[in-house]
Amino acid sequence: MQLSKTEELIMELIWKNEKVFLKELIACFPDPKPAITTIATLLKRMQDKGFVGYNLFGNSRQYYPLVEKSDYFSKHVNGIIKNNFGDSALQFASFFTKTSNITASELEDLKKIIDKEIERKKE
Repeated sequence: MQLSKTEELIMELIWKNEKVFLKELIACFPDPKPAITTIATLLKRMQDKGFVGYNLFGNSRQYYPLVEKSDYFSKHVNGIIKNNFGDSALQFASFFTKTSNITASELEDLKKIIDKEIERKKE
C-alpha cells in the first residue's frame, strides 16, 4: 500500500523522530501551518493503512512507525521496477544510470556496492 506525498512527508517526520505527538508534527511544518484536523485526519488514514500506531497519554496521542522506512521504500522501488521495467532490475539500473544526474564518482561508489554484493552472493 502506498502513501500520498503529504502522508510520506508526515511519515518521514515520524521515522526521523521515532515517536512524536501531533503538536510536534505540526511544529515541523513551515508557515502557514496545516490545521490540526488535517494532520489528524492524515494520521488516521495512515493508521488505517497500517503505517503508524500510537500510545495514549491522557488525551494526547504519541505516534510511532509500524513500518520501517527501508521496507516501505524497498516495496515502492520494487513496484516501480515491476510496473515500469518489466520486473527487470537490470533495465531499471540501466535507465537510472543513463538518465539521472549521477556523477562518475557516484557511479564508482555504486560499482563498489555491486561488486561487494556479487561477492556476498557467490559465498
